[in-house]
Amino acid sequence: MATANFAGTGQQKTFEQLLCSAGLADDLSGQLTFISVLNSFLSVSAFLGNALILIALHKESSLHPPSKLFLRCLATSDLCVGLISGPLYVTCLISGLKEHWNMCRYMSMASFVTSYILCSVSLLTLSAISVDRLLALLLRLRYRQVVTLNRVSVLVITFWLVSTIFSSMYFLNPLITFWYGTIGIPLNVFTSISCYTKIFFTLRNHENQVQGHVQQPNQTNQLNIARYKKAVSTVIWLQLTLVACYLPLCVATGMATIGGRSLSVFNTWFYTVTLAYLNSSLNPILYCWKIEEVRQAVKDTIREVL
Repeated sequence: MATANFAGTGQQKTFEQLLCSAGLADDLSGQLTFISVLNSFLSVSAFLGNALILIALHKESSLHPPSKLFLRCLATSDLCVGLISGPLYVTCLISGLKEHWNMCRYMSMASFVTSYILCSVSLLTLSAISVDRLLALLLRLRYRQVVTLNRVSVLVITFWLVSTIFSSMYFLNPLITFWYGTIGIPLNVFTSISCYTKIFFTLRNHENQVQGHVQQPNQTNQLNIARYKKAVSTVIWLQLTLVACYLPLCVATGMATIGGRSLSVFNTWFYTVTLAYLNSSLNPILYCWKIEEVRQAVKDTIREVL
């Protein structure tokens, strides 16, 4: 995900000019060529992997429709990374190597905005899934009446609209986009942590009641605890993977913004951007590993294609 220094408009331009400059392209030409090839591969794998997941989700009918819509939203954002953001980033790098500086700067901005949109959608969706899992635990039999497909559809559309509007503000005032991320990222992380903490203590209290024979059997059977834990585990893995892939980029961006703009900092930054794009290729693997229904549907789809 291409990024910029948001400390001010002048500094932002300086960062983009350094990113698409002759000195940087000459000194890191070998590294940039390797990163371009690597990101081209990641773009293809992200597109194909998430396209396969979307086909599998379309065929799979046993998953709860609202939950399946959340997964579709995640897979769609990752597919767009492989189809749009990744190629834009590769074009930016190649333009720099070919010394097409205007093209390099345009592609850098386009890559940043599209990546910001898609990352925002993924983060919002994962937070919504954590709330959804908490509601499933607390509401029990009322869950399917409260969490309906129509309500989740409106929520997903809202995610895309909000992410697009605030990310596109980069072209008018980069500080708006910067503060959107500065406020939104911690808020989403806090929401997810709060939900999973509540889920943990609720499940532990439930298990203590079952062991102490306090809870009636008919209440215990209202929720398949083993299946529920597996679903929560899947979402936690997705969120941890997202954090692991994007946290180094945040650190590298901070280094480039505050600590200076040496060649080593830029080189590190290029690789952390690649790590962020890797997240979109890893998610389909996590779906197949953690969700049995999706794994089986993917196997069936591959058999049909072959």
